[in-house]
Amino acid sequence: GGLERARWDMREGLRVFARYLGRRPKGVWLSEGGVSDDALKLLDELDMAWSASGEGVWNNSRFLSGLEAQGEEARRTLFCVSAIDDCETRMFFRDDGLSDMIGFEYQQWDAVDAATNFGQHLENIADYLGDNCEEHVVSVILDGENAWEYYPDNAFHFLGALYDHLVANPRLATLTFTEALEQVSPEALPALCPGSWVYGSFSTWIGEADKNLAWDMLVEAKQTYDRVLSEKAFTAEQTVRLERQLAICEGSDWFWWFGDYNPSDSVSDFDRLYRQQLRNLYEMLG
Repeated sequence: GGLERARWDMREGLRVFARYLGRRPKGVWLSEGGVSDDALKLLDELDMAWSASGEGVWNNSRFLSGLEAQGEEARRTLFCVSAIDDCETRMFFRDDGLSDMIGFEYQQWDAVDAATNFGQHLENIADYLGDNCEEHVVSVILDGENAWEYYPDNAFHFLGALYDHLVANPRLATLTFTEALEQVSPEALPALCPGSWVYGSFSTWIGEADKNLAWDMLVEAKQTYDRVLSEKAFTAEQTVRLERQLAICEGSDWFWWFGDYNPSDSVSDFDRLYRQQLRNLYEMLG
């Protein structure tokens, strides 16, 4: 039932987005940029215009597509809108180096120096792309919750300097992804390799003993959920609450944090909370 659960999760996300922001989004960054053909086909169903992931997925997708995986010429396609075979949803791939400079490095710099450095990197990319650089887009996507708390004054000075610099430079146009779709022609990318922006794979969620055990526990809970719902009658309100509780247990952060390479205090907290949420589901099912 994974596909139906993914549909439920996406529709609920769209509902919540529209409720609080007053309109439906046109694209989506899936959790940690985790994408696949199946994910893009689901986004097609939901009329999403775009999604995005990291350079690792871009590299692996070129390899899977039988395209030259490395080299200067190949890198031009990082700065494109990618059209995946049989999918209407377009893909953007983040410039990992630039995005991580904002996310993890510039917090230690003088704000103006950091903004100037960022702009110089963009100038260098424009020089590299040459005469048709306006046909390209540099995707900057942050690991958002980590960045600003480490900057002086919550990055007030850095962000001010950065936007001043971007607006003043005639070679740069700041765009949303939706705007970029209207201005940049898509490049064909035959195959999309499943993975996320982290290592270009899903290894941070699955494959290690602790992570796999957590998945086994979730599968067992889902099978119990399906069985009980087929055997017992619940009110509409109870069914909504049960669906929501199952969704809490399906949250990707549980599996992200399990594993002995993470801080033991964090692992312990997430382990305790995950088991409590599974207990809550079983109790609600009776």
